[in-house]
Amino acid sequence: MVSRVEHPAAGYRKIFETVEELNEPIPAEITGVIPSWLSGSLLRMGPGLFEVGDEPFHHLFDGQALMHKFDLKGDQVTYFRKFIKTDAYVRAMTENRVVITEFGTVAYPDPCKNVFSRFFTYFRGIEVTDNCLVNVYPIGEDFYAVTETNYITKVDPDSLETLKKVDLCKYLSINGVTAHPHTEADGTIYNIGNCFGKNMSLAYNVIKIPPAQKDKSDPIEKSQVVVQLPSSERLKPSYIHSFGITENYFVFVEQPVKINLLKFLSAWSVRGATYMDCFESNESMGTWFHLATKEPAGYMKSHKYRTSAFNLFHHINAYEDQGFIVVDLCTWKGHDFVYNYLYLANLRDEWEEVKKAAMRAPQPEVRRYVLPLDIHREEQGRNLVSLSYTTATAVLHSDGTVWLEPEVLFSGPRQAFEFPQINYSKCCGRKYSFAYGLGLNHFIPDRIVKLNVQTKETWLWQEEDCYPSEPLFVPTPGATEEDDGVLLSIVVKPGAERPGFLLVLDAMKLTELARAEVNTVIPVTLHGMYKPPPSP
Repeated sequence: MVSRVEHPAAGYRKIFETVEELNEPIPAEITGVIPSWLSGSLLRMGPGLFEVGDEPFHHLFDGQALMHKFDLKGDQVTYFRKFIKTDAYVRAMTENRVVITEFGTVAYPDPCKNVFSRFFTYFRGIEVTDNCLVNVYPIGEDFYAVTETNYITKVDPDSLETLKKVDLCKYLSINGVTAHPHTEADGTIYNIGNCFGKNMSLAYNVIKIPPAQKDKSDPIEKSQVVVQLPSSERLKPSYIHSFGITENYFVFVEQPVKINLLKFLSAWSVRGATYMDCFESNESMGTWFHLATKEPAGYMKSHKYRTSAFNLFHHINAYEDQGFIVVDLCTWKGHDFVYNYLYLANLRDEWEEVKKAAMRAPQPEVRRYVLPLDIHREEQGRNLVSLSYTTATAVLHSDGTVWLEPEVLFSGPRQAFEFPQINYSKCCGRKYSFAYGLGLNHFIPDRIVKLNVQTKETWLWQEEDCYPSEPLFVPTPGATEEDDGVLLSIVVKPGAERPGFLLVLDAMKLTELARAEVNTVIPVTLHGMYKPPPSP
C-alpha cells in the first residue's frame, strides 16, 4: 500500500478553496455501470468557505460547514450542496468578518464599536461555535450536522435546508460530544463527551439517545448519561474524537493530548485565544485505556491498561473474543498533537514543503491492542494474551496496571490509513476481516485502501492527480460475505473538464464500477453517511 506517488503540481490546493453553494442539483455524467440496487443519497460534510471578506480561516477545521449530496435514482445521478446556516455562518456573512472563534481562528470584537464596549465584549467571553462541518447522522427520524461542541444542527437531508440549532447542554451533563456516535440496530445512539464531575473535577460521560419514539416526541429530550469515567488529570481532560463499542463494553482511550481547562476558561476573557491554543501534550502519562460495561452500565475501575503515547482520532472496530477485547485503532505515534500540522498554510504549501512538515509530524500506524478481561495478581510479569492470531501483548505490573504492546496491522513512512470504515451493520462490535480507509500521503489524500486486518493484505485504488475522500461502505442487499458491496467516495481531479466525481468501487476487489462526474470542484469533505431510499 505504500504510495510512491508525488504531487509536484500541488493540485491538492483546490480541495482547500472556497466554493459557492448550488441553487439546484446538477446532473452528473456517468461512465461505467452503477449497480441497479444502489439508490439513495450520499451525504457529506466539510468546510466550504475558507475566508470571510478579507479575513482568512487558518485551520482545516475552521472553514464554514458545507453539506454535499449525491443522489442516485435509477440511471441518474445528481449533485447538490448548501451551506449550513449556522449562527457562525449567518453572522459572518452579515458582518463580512469572522464573528465566532473557530478551532484555529480568532474572532475579534467588532472594530466599529467604541473602546468601552469592545472592552466589555472581551470579558463577556467567546461564544462556542456551532460550525457543524465534521459529520452528519440520524437521530430518530431526523438528521443532524455536527461538530464536537454542544451544538448540533438539524437539517433536511433532501433539500439540505437548515432547520434548527440544538444545544445538547439543555438535556445532558456534557460540554460537547464526539462527531462519531455508535448506532445500534434499533436506532439507539451512544456517544461520549467530557463534563464537569464532582468538585469541579473533569470526567467523561457516555450518553445514550433512544431510538425514534412511537409518540413522535424528540428522542434527544429523553437522552441520558449512562456511565461516567474519571479523567486522569483533574483540570485537563484528554481530547476525544471517537470511542469503541463491543457487544457488552464501551472502550475509551485516554490520550496524552489534553485540553488545559484553565487556559480554556481564561481564553473566554483574554483576547486572541483559539481552541487550538488550549491544547497541550502530557509528555509523561503515555496512553490509558478505560473499559465500562453496557448493561448494567458501570466503570471497570480495577482494570487499568497503559501503553506508550499516541494520538488517536479514529477507532476502526473493537470486539470480544475468548475473554479479551480486541481494539483496532488508527494511531499517530507520540504526544505531539497531529492537528498542529493541519493548518491550511501547511496543507496548501508547495509539495516539497508539505513533505518536510510531514517528516516532523507524528508517524501514523494502524495498531491492534488486546485487553484481557480476567486479571489475576499471580500472573504478574507474563503475557496474558492467549489469542493465537495476534502478537499483541498485555503484561500485568506490580502496581496493578496492565502494560499493552500492539500488533502493527499497517505501517508505512508518512503513509496513513485514516478515516476508517467497516461493514458497520454486520461487523461493528464483532470479529471482522476488512477495513476501508483513505490513504493520506504526507497528509494529502490520494488513494483509497482496503485492509485485511487478519492477514494484513492491502488493496489500492489510486489515479493520477485525484484526491478522494473517506470511502463509505454500502452492502449489497442480501449479501452473505462481509465485503460484498460498494465503496462510495467523492473524488476531486483538478484541471479535468468535470473536476468532481462520485466514485463507485467494488468493495471486494477495489476495482472501479462507475463514476458520476460533475462540472464543479468539490472541496475536502470529512465524514458523512449513505442514506438509503425510503421504504415503499
